[in-house]
Amino acid sequence: MEDQRQIQEFRLPDLGEGLADAELISWTVAVGDTVTLNQTIAEVETAKAQVALPSPFAGTVVELLARPGDTVAVGAPLIRVAADGPAGAAAAPRSAESGGAAPDSGGRRAVLVGYGPEEETVSRRVRPVVSGSDGAELPAYPEFASRQAATPAARKLARELDIDLAFVTGSGPGGAVTVEDVRQAVPVSQPLHRPEDQDTGSRPTPAPPAMRPEDSPARPAPVERETRIPISGVRKRTAAAMVTSAHTIPQASAFVTTDFTASMELLDHLRNTASFSGLSLTPLALVAKATLAALAEFPGINSFWDEENREIVTKHYVNLGIAVATDRGLLVPTVKEAQTLTLRDLCRDIGWLAETARSGAAAPADLLGGTFTISNVGVFGVDVGVPLVNPGEGAILCLGSIRKRPWVYRDEPAVRWVTTLGLSFDHRMIDGELGSRFLSTVASLLEDPLTLLGRV
Repeated sequence: MEDQRQIQEFRLPDLGEGLADAELISWTVAVGDTVTLNQTIAEVETAKAQVALPSPFAGTVVELLARPGDTVAVGAPLIRVAADGPAGAAAAPRSAESGGAAPDSGGRRAVLVGYGPEEETVSRRVRPVVSGSDGAELPAYPEFASRQAATPAARKLARELDIDLAFVTGSGPGGAVTVEDVRQAVPVSQPLHRPEDQDTGSRPTPAPPAMRPEDSPARPAPVERETRIPISGVRKRTAAAMVTSAHTIPQASAFVTTDFTASMELLDHLRNTASFSGLSLTPLALVAKATLAALAEFPGINSFWDEENREIVTKHYVNLGIAVATDRGLLVPTVKEAQTLTLRDLCRDIGWLAETARSGAAAPADLLGGTFTISNVGVFGVDVGVPLVNPGEGAILCLGSIRKRPWVYRDEPAVRWVTTLGLSFDHRMIDGELGSRFLSTVASLLEDPLTLLGRV
């Protein structure tokens, strides 16, 4: 009997302003599975954030239109689902061009995770089978038979080695299986002859061959000479941004070493006050506050070069980017409208965004729209760094390690808390004088942080 169900096509939605595509990380469904409204069907990564995609339809998966590792353009089809009920009975989706969702019987809409119903119903999924040449049942659609997230290279190697990815623990981003994980899953070869397997008949048992030096038990196992990791996800997007920065922005840098002792004393005092109870008050938050005060005095630093329109665009607000090292790579969540925040607010928002980024829960909006960035290499014990300016911004400040060092204080040698600040800037619009005056102002505010009270 002809299938009368309506075939619905889900296209990749716009996951954030200015995003043109996303990389498919993994499917959580396979062809033949039944899905319910808002059930997660796939994970994608874009603008350095992983996003779970919910199904806007209820029905049976007919076709998966992309493979894990593929880059999919916004508006391109991802999956086809045969809607429950006869053709025309299913709720019509919103425009396929927008990847919108259909309303369910309760009037709700299927929306992206984090913006719709929190509870998700997962149906029991049934994988179709076909008969093999020997009559045994085999899973249909072997391409997607395993729903374990894995890189394309890892899947290819697993097929060659006849390794089931369902039994391989992934060490890649989001638990994805890498080539190295597959290699380590290959069973260790057993000796060809064991004592209990020796022939006990009348034939003489051949003497074992003489042991070669390379077969000696004391010889360490050979070390793999190289590891190849596919360039994807956060690393691919970070690399593209850095290539753009290095090739299109003529950059200059300036550095200043400053006495951070008064700032450390202020931080120690504030940590014991009720206002900062329960918050992790770090030097980074105070540096951010000083930076915002200096940006208010030198707004030309909070600008970017618009090559297409041949304009210098100065922003009169600050979306402060904070570079965060995560297991997936470098992410830069942004504190929106940071110029309006108190030190306590900055402390709270920086801590929350950093933790969200490290956990992989940052939304695309959290990682977009930065106007100025701070990179804290001091947490790794590095005295100073020369970071590259993020495309779309005019400068980036680098905070080095804060250490006790010999210092001349009031014309006498002393041991003081000292740090080095570095500023990289777009030399097309920020001259050395402007960059140096800005950096010197930040340093002065940190040497005497009480002067911040009179700034913002």
